Amino acid sequence: QVQLVESGGGLVQAGGSLRLSCAASGRTLSRYIMGWFRQAPGKEREFVASINRSGDTTYYADSVKGRFTASRDNAKNTVDLQTNNLKPEDTAIYYCAARLDTYADYRYPPSYNYWGQGTQVTVSS
Repeated sequence: QVQLVESGGGLVQAGGSLRLSCAASGRTLSRYIMGWFRQAPGKEREFVASINRSGDTTYYADSVKGRFTASRDNAKNTVDLQTNNLKPEDTAIYYCAARLDTYADYRYPPSYNYWGQGTQVTVSS
């Protein structure tokens, strides 16, 4: 199995940027399709972005399209999420997740086999 650890969260003003990182250990990250999700207080966990094994295909939630960019470096066993033009409604705990099933719905949290512990992103207005 793979262990995932997120980092890079913090407090930022609206319009600012953060680069979130997810480091994997235990198994080669290239085996997995990766996803980013977030969960705000009192809300369900929601899909943010997904990136395929080679890193050449990405999907984004409509709410972050054009502002967030997912990337991966399989040699370093890391996946990043660059978040730009942050808004207060982006405030949440951000999680990275890994899945093996190529055909599972990338937007659906139960499709993912492994999860990190999350990193807090807080955007002030």
